Amino acid sequence: MDSITELSSKIKLDQVPTRLYRPESELELASLTRCEKIYTKIVETPSEGAADVAADIARQITRTVREKGRCVIGLGAGRAALDVYDELVKLYFADKVTFANVVAFNMSELGLGNVREDSQSTISRLYERLFRKVDIDPNNIHTFDPSATKENVHKLCKIYETTIDEYGGLDVVICQLTKTGGLAFNDPGSSSSSSCRLVLLSNETRQRIAESYQCEIAPDTAVTLGMSNLLSARKFYAVAWGEESIDAVYNCIEGKISDLYPASFLQMHRDVKLTIDLEAATRLTRINFPWKVTSCNWTPQLVRRAIVWLSQHTGKPVLKLTNKDYNDNGLSELVTVFGSAYDVNIKIFNDLQHTITGWPGGKPNADDSSRPERALPYPKRVLVFSPHPDDAVVSMGGTLRRLVQQGHDVHVVFQTSGDITVADEDLERTLMLNSMISDHYGYPQERRRVVAQSIIDGIKAKKPGDPDNAEMRFMKGRILTCESIMGCMYMGVRRDHIHELALPFYESNPYGRGKVTDADVLLIKKIIENVKPHQIFFADDLSDPYGTHMRATNALLLAIDELKEADFMQECRMWMYRGQWGTWDIDHIEMAVPMSPEEFTYKVNGVLKHQSQIHDAPFRDPGDGQLSWQKTIDRNKDTADLYASLGLATYEAMEAFVQYHPER
Repeated sequence: MDSITELSSKIKLDQVPTRLYRPESELELASLTRCEKIYTKIVETPSEGAADVAADIARQITRTVREKGRCVIGLGAGRAALDVYDELVKLYFADKVTFANVVAFNMSELGLGNVREDSQSTISRLYERLFRKVDIDPNNIHTFDPSATKENVHKLCKIYETTIDEYGGLDVVICQLTKTGGLAFNDPGSSSSSSCRLVLLSNETRQRIAESYQCEIAPDTAVTLGMSNLLSARKFYAVAWGEESIDAVYNCIEGKISDLYPASFLQMHRDVKLTIDLEAATRLTRINFPWKVTSCNWTPQLVRRAIVWLSQHTGKPVLKLTNKDYNDNGLSELVTVFGSAYDVNIKIFNDLQHTITGWPGGKPNADDSSRPERALPYPKRVLVFSPHPDDAVVSMGGTLRRLVQQGHDVHVVFQTSGDITVADEDLERTLMLNSMISDHYGYPQERRRVVAQSIIDGIKAKKPGDPDNAEMRFMKGRILTCESIMGCMYMGVRRDHIHELALPFYESNPYGRGKVTDADVLLIKKIIENVKPHQIFFADDLSDPYGTHMRATNALLLAIDELKEADFMQECRMWMYRGQWGTWDIDHIEMAVPMSPEEFTYKVNGVLKHQSQIHDAPFRDPGDGQLSWQKTIDRNKDTADLYASLGLATYEAMEAFVQYHPER
């Protein structure tokens, strides 16, 4: 597992009591999981989960070989499953398991005939991460026939099923639960009786494949074992990590059985174990609404979550909730703890009220005992990190403007150029403008024409999914950077306080697959050490499906971790924002910065400075196709509406923040 990813996962750990996912007795486990229809193990980190599943599989292999002489195993090749294989390899070298009597079947393959070991295929992944490292007999490795075509694939799929049957069927299956609630390439719409077949991949699945396999364009078809094949396995292990899996995990475990979430068919399996990390478990009842399944240790955060839920459930503002409301909805324990509904209501109302501030940098010469941010020092040096150049204005533009207006020394840091978010059309329009200006003023043209023609030729030669050449990337990056500089300056940030880092992980691979290295961390450390900030704002959009936000944030967290003992860092508070790919639950919000209609209009105008992102940006939400800035604007309004529904002051919009506490 990547230690960088592990560092980011710690952001969530202090929000969930250990007993909810690691109960002390079977009786307590039974109570906590009574809403869950599949046996589920929740772990803190993906590495812990992968090691746990690998140990289980090793025991299962040993037991099955002892009983039957061999173990027939079906292997998926999703990223979470690969983590498990890495752990199995460790167990093999520790003499804890042998694969000498294992028969392995590849569960799915991209496209048709794509089985070369050196290709971007599932079988090549399995060879790379498992088969070449253990003692499995090559003759016991089975995959889809390389001669498959659209004409003969049905027949070959039936032969593949027959081969599995001849070995006595699958003893063990290990598979990743996909973001859409699928297994292998059984996407939404797959029935429980589906068999091995050729499937047409959805755009969302192809995007996921392109990211995972580091290819610019993914095949539009795949061959996969069907749900009936998978459900026939004697033991089924499924794994899911991360915030992107939240909805799929919930619908698989607690939802109704439906082909909209094929993984929900696992509820019919008699021996299945689903292992998930805390982020993926967020929506489960025992994590999200623990008072429904157990008595609670009523932390301030959990009390707030419960009261917000009760207010929304009853349709009443917080201050109008009654003892009867608490008793009728399983929260009588809170009334007992606090004495009366009135006392609970007042406490939570005040807690929520104190998160709202028009002074995100602290209000000087004012009592700050109940404010989210301290009054002193004033003015503060503020660093705002923006994964793509437009993120700062889009996600926290209102707060950015307020900080500048209130006299703080605000710096904005563009962590990447964001070039791949700019469409070819915007590039062509810019080239046309440059050409017209040069022709009008008689600027030297030869070199410009050579470069411009190279770019135009590159655009014309591109096929869907092809990468941009170096000149195209540079120009596109300059387009978005210039727009974002204008957006920041519109919010009041000084031009010399806008910094461009061009982090190497993105420059080497802009599609969210470059590896964060010391070079990325060093660039961030330098700017933090130069500014010595009293506040740092950064994006916690770790569910970004394209990977850039996650890597940019991980690089920052590593830099903070290395600097956390510095004297100036003892006075630095760190605030996490969201917007582009998610929003904070209200019980986590520690600072909410409100905007009036005029202020919100000003923010929207700042967002509109990013012309290349307004109408036709290449990357949209893979779920609903909406542009990310549109979702952010809507979320700002939704947050304000939520506060208003709870009986607090009514605003046009709000930006919300959660404080980050590095481990000391």
